[in-house]
Amino acid sequence: MKNTCKAALPILLLVFAATGCHRAEPVITSLSMLEKGKTFAVPAGTAADQMVLDRIPDARIIYFNNVLHCALAVKEGKAHATAYDLPVLSNLQAKIEGLTVLDEFIMDDQYGFAVRKEDNRLKEAMDRVLSKIQEDGTYARMLDRWFPKQGDPGPMPQIPSSGENGILNFGTAAVTEPMTYVYANEGVIGFDIEYAAYIAQDLGMQLNIVDMEFGAMLPALISGKVDMIGAGLSITEERAKSVLFSEPYYKGGLAVMVREKPQQAKQAKRAKTLGVLLGSTHEQYALTHYPNDRILQFQNVPDLLVSLRQGKSDAAMYVREMLAPVLKDNPDLGILADTIFYEPIGAVFNKENDSLRLQFNAFIQQIRGNGIYDQMVERWVTKQGEQMPEIEKHVENGELRVAMVTSMGLPFIGVSQGSLVGYDVEIMMRFASYLGKKFVPIDMPFNSLLLAVAMGKADMAVSCITITEERAKTVAFSDKYYECSVSIIADMSRMTRDSAEEFMPSETTRSEKKGFFKKISESFHNNLVQEDRYKLVLDGLAVTVIISILAAILGTLLAGVVCSMRMSASRFAATFAKGYISFFRGTPVLVLLMIIFYVVFASVQINPVLVAVIAFGLNFAAYVAEIFRTSINSIGKGQKEAGIAAGFTRTQTMTHIILPQALRHALPVYKGEFISMVKATSVVGYIAVQDVTRVSDIIRSRTFDAFFPLLVATVIYLALSWLLTWLLDKVEISVDPKRKRVRKMKEETV
Repeated sequence: MKNTCKAALPILLLVFAATGCHRAEPVITSLSMLEKGKTFAVPAGTAADQMVLDRIPDARIIYFNNVLHCALAVKEGKAHATAYDLPVLSNLQAKIEGLTVLDEFIMDDQYGFAVRKEDNRLKEAMDRVLSKIQEDGTYARMLDRWFPKQGDPGPMPQIPSSGENGILNFGTAAVTEPMTYVYANEGVIGFDIEYAAYIAQDLGMQLNIVDMEFGAMLPALISGKVDMIGAGLSITEERAKSVLFSEPYYKGGLAVMVREKPQQAKQAKRAKTLGVLLGSTHEQYALTHYPNDRILQFQNVPDLLVSLRQGKSDAAMYVREMLAPVLKDNPDLGILADTIFYEPIGAVFNKENDSLRLQFNAFIQQIRGNGIYDQMVERWVTKQGEQMPEIEKHVENGELRVAMVTSMGLPFIGVSQGSLVGYDVEIMMRFASYLGKKFVPIDMPFNSLLLAVAMGKADMAVSCITITEERAKTVAFSDKYYECSVSIIADMSRMTRDSAEEFMPSETTRSEKKGFFKKISESFHNNLVQEDRYKLVLDGLAVTVIISILAAILGTLLAGVVCSMRMSASRFAATFAKGYISFFRGTPVLVLLMIIFYVVFASVQINPVLVAVIAFGLNFAAYVAEIFRTSINSIGKGQKEAGIAAGFTRTQTMTHIILPQALRHALPVYKGEFISMVKATSVVGYIAVQDVTRVSDIIRSRTFDAFFPLLVATVIYLALSWLLTWLLDKVEISVDPKRKRVRKMKEETV
């Protein structure tokens, strides 16, 4: 894995090339600079997209689950801007480094709570309460509490209610501080929650907060799952066709957040740092030659460049041949050291196809001798060309299958006017002509190139692949056909002549990595320890386990019924079972989940966890029924005949002879299907269930850490899958006589 990563720089540069149009834009300082097709990230289910398009008709809209994800998309260069209400963006600006809110508004905006069309009583209560708190000064205190000029919002006041008139269910998406969010042991708090609490108090009802995805709020209200909704919900004519809005309780504007100027970014005081790509040859070189510096490893090129522009890294290593577009679009960046070291690039061949490798080496020697090689270097590297030359084609000898990453980016591999172009493409087309074969590119991920060649799926592979001794143990390399140089780049506005000289490499060996464990420790504390957020994770884990276990039990029992119907002599029963299996296997589980919650149980107040159990149980049963059927059919007919001949009834034969054997066949497949179902439960947040995945979103909304909460969720799912697999392995052993005897013998031996 690590050796594959050493050549991953070109494919990671693909990521930068794909998003470079966002990152390469000049710093945005006004709305006029967001015209001409710029990209806006907006939360799904909000009115922000329509408001943006009304002001900037040619804007390109991309959708995310919530405003936090939108802000992170802007920071990471996936969008030029995000549009949302000013208080929310101002709150995010204070907590996410590198973002700023423009002074201009897209348009004025108004927030309101919404109720069902026929619920005039609740609508009147909302308006009455709003008028009351505005008159007695409560509203002004709310503004001071939740929108402070400095510091965190809150705290949430105690607002008692008698609850004698029942429960008021309030639907919200608790990921938009300061309107509605989760805080420590207090649960969901915020400006909207306080307003809702005053409404419940006025009605003599107990407030019940139902936290859900923003996009699920309107369906939940219309289907009667909640009585009213609010989470910075904009009042629009389109929504007003389906619901009743309160009078506006907050008047603001739809603001725009963009990346701030590099010189404005907050730069922490730290020792000299050098950014490199994790697992690359750059990383190994830096660890060896920069012993006194802090090395920051990044997963991809975009993150490396963002760190450089924000001042988190003082400098970074980069492939010299691919620097031209980066420096052109980022005038503050410059080259500190032009060539630190070289990376030899070669083509990859199967070790059993040495004749093709020798032919390629001979071809490289030929084009070096006749001047074509120099023309290619000038065309693609020196002049940064984008047009392929005319190449004579010969196809009388079959095909040359070449594995490559077709979207890597120039100068090596790119796409122009629908055709592949670039240095590696021209070499392959000329080599195919040299062999008298048809050039057939096979597009695949970078980490699959070597495997494709080793397994014979391709004749050879190219994609700016670095020649290493470790890789040469698996595949055969050609002679090098190019040599990439590696440079050190930096934000020159922060550099002096003396600081630039400090980045010339040292020959001293680096003895240890610094900062890694400290960063992990800080992330652990911020995301889990602070505000006792680990309790949220434990609660989410409990919900995931409950849904998974109960759905598996329900699905297994139901699968037995469906299987028996599927194998029944009754045509009606068999047809019904086949239809059941086809329907539930062909319906996405998320769609099934929402249909059951918002349609089937629309008029029933039912615990969403129970709905999740039912939905996943029904889906699980469809797959397990087929597992049972095929396992039973795999038992030979002779077993059944022998049982009947021995005096067993058909039922006894099935129970004592067929099913025990079928169970041993079914369990291995059942385990895989069960683990898939456990992972699929990550979508239950759409019906207001707070599982592991939903909890990770809540934590991200508070800490603005884009990765650690997801890492925690990943580890939890891995551990849960391992534990459940281990338990099923024990069950599998207990029902298999042979494996049971082997285990017993081992225990006796010990």
